[in-house]
Amino acid sequence: MPKMKTNSGSKKRFTLTGTGKIKRKHAFHSHILTKKSKKRKKNLCHVTTVHPVDENQVRELLAMK
Repeated sequence: MPKMKTNSGSKKRFTLTGTGKIKRKHAFHSHILTKKSKKRKKNLCHVTTVHPVDENQVRELLAMK
């Protein structure tokens, strides 16, 4: 059976922390920023972790299972 390939899009979007959690960036911070408030843009620039419900799906995309 061939090896599982890592999904190229998810490879660029997610990284692992030292404890094994998956880090992600917030959406809606790449363009059309003029109508968004400073507070909203500031909160969107932070990095956060993937929700536990979605973690297994992301790990599958990263071929880590």
